[in-house]
Amino acid sequence: MLHDADILALLTDRRPGYSLPRDLYTDPAVFRMDVDRIWYRRWLFAIPACEIPKAGNHVVHTVVDHTVIIVRGDDGTIRAFHNSCRHRGSVLCKGEKGSRPKIVCPYHQWTYGLDGSLLWARDMGPEFDRRQHGLKPVHCREVAGLVYICLAETAPPFEEFAVEAARYLAPHDLVNSKVAHQSTIVEKGNWKLVWENNRECYHCAGNHPALCRTFPEDARLIGNGGNGLAGELDAHRERCEAVGAPSEFRMAADGFWRFVRMPLLGSAESYTMDGKAAVARPNSSFPFRNAGALLKFLYPSSWNHFLGDHAIVFRVTPLGPTETEVTTKWLVHKDAVEGRDYDVSRLTEVWIATNAEDRTVVEDNQRGILSPSYEPGPLSNDHEAGIVQFQDWYAAALADAPALRTAMAAE
Repeated sequence: MLHDADILALLTDRRPGYSLPRDLYTDPAVFRMDVDRIWYRRWLFAIPACEIPKAGNHVVHTVVDHTVIIVRGDDGTIRAFHNSCRHRGSVLCKGEKGSRPKIVCPYHQWTYGLDGSLLWARDMGPEFDRRQHGLKPVHCREVAGLVYICLAETAPPFEEFAVEAARYLAPHDLVNSKVAHQSTIVEKGNWKLVWENNRECYHCAGNHPALCRTFPEDARLIGNGGNGLAGELDAHRERCEAVGAPSEFRMAADGFWRFVRMPLLGSAESYTMDGKAAVARPNSSFPFRNAGALLKFLYPSSWNHFLGDHAIVFRVTPLGPTETEVTTKWLVHKDAVEGRDYDVSRLTEVWIATNAEDRTVVEDNQRGILSPSYEPGPLSNDHEAGIVQFQDWYAAALADAPALRTAMAAE
């Protein structure tokens, strides 16, 4: 296993415009540092808010060692708490999701309100102050119908992203949506390989026949090409912005997030095999169906596609040095009726196939990198500039770790 100084050397000595050194995709110490310095310190996408519409509805989300309860309170506010009883640490909620009026520990029945306050603890004596033993909170923000958490004691700035997300997502009524389908797969690859695969479509023509019916391969349409944005983006952006839908390419100064609204191929309306809308009752306010797709990412946990008729949210969660969970949820208008307004198989078939194909290419990539013969290879400036952007963000985020700053200063 590598030491901090070794990891620093890999970051500082990496060759620009090439894939990363082998150990950054495989070494357990690198994975532990990724978790401690990125996943435990950054804002992470958790769930769509519509998944817990009523008081007491909750979801349990695990990020490596941390298990978090995300629950809607009696006041309608969504909060997050560590899934650990303040008595002797037992897990409180054992299922992935559910609904309850209070949170009761199954071990000794300590009982908490939906706001995390301790309501009842049996036989703790007259000096016991239950106000000092509420659930430990996790930073939690709901923005435009999406819920984000941060596991750090002090959360990093979030407001700029929140403002931009609310602006770009305004035409997409995610609050009044529902989850029509959910899929979770485990890819036997490092989380960075999952992201690098997502950040380029160089592989699409050879691997994604269903997606390529509607998704354009031109990397310049989403800012992933090294030669600027495509001119075709201008007309689509102007058309969408004329009806109040922000569409210009917008990326954070530190590369943490990005928004861009791109056109689909030809007159395509959605990610379907025939290119027509998948949902007759849309969850957006567009007056036309071929609104393209608003693409959004938030490192390190999520990329999203918001179309005129529905939305798709993807969540990435690391499980180990060479194992990553990818969860996909399809959101439709809450009043859309299955069998009348949409068919689940037609709604999901393109991305279920694409996710399975991506799992194959990521796992093949990981197996090849595990070979001692692997060495970093050159990236395409025309197609893989998005990978360069991701790697630059990753290196900066990891080098910001106190241990690495100390090692850097000592050199």
